[in-house]
Amino acid sequence: MHGVTVSKLIHKMKLKNATPEQDTDKTVLTHPEVNRPALQLAGFFDHFDHERVQVVGTVERAYVSTLSYERKMEVYDRLLSSKIPCLVYCRGMTPDEDILNLASHYDVPVLVSEQPTSDFMAETIRWLKVQMAPCISIHGVLVDVFGEGVLIMGESGIGKSEAALELIKRGHRLVTDDVVEIRKVSDETLIGSSPDITKHFIELRGIGIIDVKTLYGVESVKETQSIDMVIKLEDWDKDREYDRLGLEDQYTEFLGNQVVCHSIPIRPGRNLAIIVESAAVNYRQKKMGYNAAQELYNRVQANLSRRFE
Repeated sequence: MHGVTVSKLIHKMKLKNATPEQDTDKTVLTHPEVNRPALQLAGFFDHFDHERVQVVGTVERAYVSTLSYERKMEVYDRLLSSKIPCLVYCRGMTPDEDILNLASHYDVPVLVSEQPTSDFMAETIRWLKVQMAPCISIHGVLVDVFGEGVLIMGESGIGKSEAALELIKRGHRLVTDDVVEIRKVSDETLIGSSPDITKHFIELRGIGIIDVKTLYGVESVKETQSIDMVIKLEDWDKDREYDRLGLEDQYTEFLGNQVVCHSIPIRPGRNLAIIVESAAVNYRQKKMGYNAAQELYNRVQANLSRRFE
């Protein structure tokens, strides 16, 4: 699991750093969940998830205000000395000066968010899960085709980038060429993105590097995309039997998630862009409950039944 610095959290969530003397680049978050330390401020530290972002909302602040000064400093001292990565006050609440001094003593960044507590927690958890998701890099091209994330794979030089360029000219959007970074954000969802160094670039043999964003405009590129299907390009083999009906889906696996996969044989004259578009539309149609191959099978069965009646 990848770590995320507190500095990135501050930038993403637009937080104010109430302890600017703390080096937030050195403090790394290693857990995607957050914790509201209500029980800890009440003195109960069993099963305390100290590695999480600690969030103080209106309820915690109201409870602490009922405590004596000595008791308040005692519970905050125990909380801040537990090696928590940071303490975030929501709804624009300003931490007491005594709390800030205590945080500086234990090198804990104290941050302030203007957001409501629930909204801040939900967005932080969502973002951290994406940032810390298991990640692999593979060779391929990822394109958004009619809203479906199509990962085009195949041996080097087989025509992946050329197919992607034709799709871009037909109005679809490039996510990444050559290297695809895949993150598992849930048991159902894989998110693909581009390494920063190759973002928006396509390599075409014989021509060189093309900047898709500059040539075709910002509407031709996309930062991230869920991976909904895989198309594997391979050289045509006349001795091989290829699936001509598609009654049963084939799958490939990334990070333990199954993704629908089609093997497409390549030979001169086949328009790859149209094939990819058709595969994406057919996949969407299946998700909406209509399977063309199954419909054909049903018609054949019905026709045979009538013949034998």
